[in-house]
Amino acid sequence: MKTHTLSSAIAVLLFASVVFAQTKAINFDNDRVGNPPAGFSFALTGLGKAGVWTIVKDDSAPAQKNVLAQTDADPTGYRFPVAVFDSISAKDVDVSVRFRAVSGQKDQAAGIVWRYRDQNNYYIARANALENNVVLYKVENGKRTDLPLKGEGRTYGKKADVPKAAWNTLRIVVAGNLFEVHFNGAKLFEIEDETFKEAGKVGLWTKADSVTYFDDLKIIVK
Repeated sequence: MKTHTLSSAIAVLLFASVVFAQTKAINFDNDRVGNPPAGFSFALTGLGKAGVWTIVKDDSAPAQKNVLAQTDADPTGYRFPVAVFDSISAKDVDVSVRFRAVSGQKDQAAGIVWRYRDQNNYYIARANALENNVVLYKVENGKRTDLPLKGEGRTYGKKADVPKAAWNTLRIVVAGNLFEVHFNGAKLFEIEDETFKEAGKVGLWTKADSVTYFDDLKIIVK
């Protein structure tokens, strides 16, 4: 009986350690203000200037004050700065992030990237505070294409209230070829696609002249 109890306890501990190891929460509070965040690489899809990703203080942040900001407001239309978290490469993930659209005349966008191979090949789900919608795209060989919604067809994502200068939450749940998109706690739509089947990295994304703040990035490997 004692041996059985000990074995069960060990099994529970092992299971717990595996679950813990597959969850990464990043709040940027240990990063130094004015520097880029530790553990990230940066890239640019499209044209224009590379993004400037730096740690800033924001008193409106939901938790502590440090947030990750993309601060370069180059208005080039087909310009997508990306910040990629280096230490996780996975196929199936549950990723969420809080964001605040600070400014932008052309766009006020924030996105989550997954199955990232390089700056020209990945999936992206993004919310836009000027368009008030949430859209999921594939970026293949540098070309961005919105994907049709499961059961609804190509609708250019979904309309959603994306408040400017307020903190919102974007979430993507990935299982095989099925992607669920959630915004501010509500599931908006599903998409099925098989363009990128292999594991890839997770990252954050903006567009054109968007100045966007990010906080509380959570990555769960499924």
